[in-house]
Amino acid sequence: MAFRGVNPADDKFHDECGVCAVMGHPDASNLVYLGLYALQHRGQESAGIAAFDGKELRHHKAMGYVADVFDRDRLGELPGFAALGHVRYSTAGNSSLVNAQPVVAKTHRGQVALAHNGNLVNALRLRAQLERSGAIFQSTSDSEVFLHLLARSQAPTLEAALLETFDAAVGAYSVAVLCDGRLFAARDPHGFRPLALGRLGETWIVASETCAFDLIEARMVREVGPGEVVELSGEEPRVLRPPGPGPYAHCVFEHVYFARPDSRIFGEDVGAVREKLGERLAREHPAAADIVVAVPDSGVPAGLGFSRESGLPFVLGLVRNHYVGRTFIEPRQAIRHFGVKVKLNPVRSAVAGKRVVLVDDSIVRGTTSRKIVMMLKGAGATEVHLRVSSPPTNGPCFYGIDTPERRELIAASQSVEEIRAYVGADSLGYLSEEGMLSCLRTSPANFCTACFSGNYRVLDEEDRAGVVAKEER
Repeated sequence: MAFRGVNPADDKFHDECGVCAVMGHPDASNLVYLGLYALQHRGQESAGIAAFDGKELRHHKAMGYVADVFDRDRLGELPGFAALGHVRYSTAGNSSLVNAQPVVAKTHRGQVALAHNGNLVNALRLRAQLERSGAIFQSTSDSEVFLHLLARSQAPTLEAALLETFDAAVGAYSVAVLCDGRLFAARDPHGFRPLALGRLGETWIVASETCAFDLIEARMVREVGPGEVVELSGEEPRVLRPPGPGPYAHCVFEHVYFARPDSRIFGEDVGAVREKLGERLAREHPAAADIVVAVPDSGVPAGLGFSRESGLPFVLGLVRNHYVGRTFIEPRQAIRHFGVKVKLNPVRSAVAGKRVVLVDDSIVRGTTSRKIVMMLKGAGATEVHLRVSSPPTNGPCFYGIDTPERRELIAASQSVEEIRAYVGADSLGYLSEEGMLSCLRTSPANFCTACFSGNYRVLDEEDRAGVVAKEER
């Protein structure tokens, strides 16, 4: 991942990466392309694919969506039986091709390509050590740290060098590594980010989410366990290191917002979890209202759950424009709430004269929520009761999520009542942390809730100082 920044034009948290890799298929790069297409929601800044044909490792990466970066001719230039790919989300100050992945290099261990989802909290410390020993970095990406560690390892075998590399890294990483026709996958011992293994005939597939398997008609085999390092170059996975004992630190926001609702991560179906969040939210914060309206698309499952539990009808009260490109030109004349209106529009006939429960997954800065509430009231809603299917987000993430600094998070400095007044809602209710965790089958001890609770379980004082310095870059 690249060092985090802030995109002030957006008011949502964003996962910064998606990873997909294929081993043992004559059209490996084509399958990776489709997998990345399914993972586009995890990163829209850049896309890249590296493929190996038994002799040469070829790669291509560029800024833009997967479908813009790759066409039939470009994929034809990436032949091979093994390939891996990556999508990345844009962060301010780091939106450049040099930070696109996979990272690729020729080393004494062979030709290596690596794709990474996550953030290393000790990246600056490792980078400084490597630079002092002569390493020359080509990017500001902490993913490149992996490559230098692997290339400089004096371990006698590739397997030992990989284990040594992952031992040195602290933080969040779900990684796929392709080295001279051998594919490896690994997750950090805490399991912050998801990573799954799939099978298509005799072909192995690794992906950040199982929705990538569905598109290419592969079946999920299992998840890569937290702390596990596995090679996928034979009939069966070769485990170089088994999963650790836990407790883990799965990112709960993957279930709240990031992952696609048709994916299965951390042992559960994402859409089903989100509906449970909505049901629990309705029990914790009922509202005297007429209809339930969800903020599309991520708020829809929780909205359905709220509707079912409360008995209030679920109404399509907001329509999202899915075709807003990254280069959309804002008109010169002032249009009120333009940034939100270009993406969302209220259905006046559905909300006029109604008391509305508006369900969303989170509030970051509050600016978007404020504009949506005003839009609904402008469309004739008599009341808007805002309900949020997660607790107040009052801290940044250091484990692979693009988040604002703490001072930009409205819940870090404002009470619930102050937030309600700012966004203009008639009432505001957040799901409690206890309620959120109760919707998951896995023990609460196995989830990271740092952005809600401030409990950063993998961040010592030296690393914390480095992360703060990284935020200020």
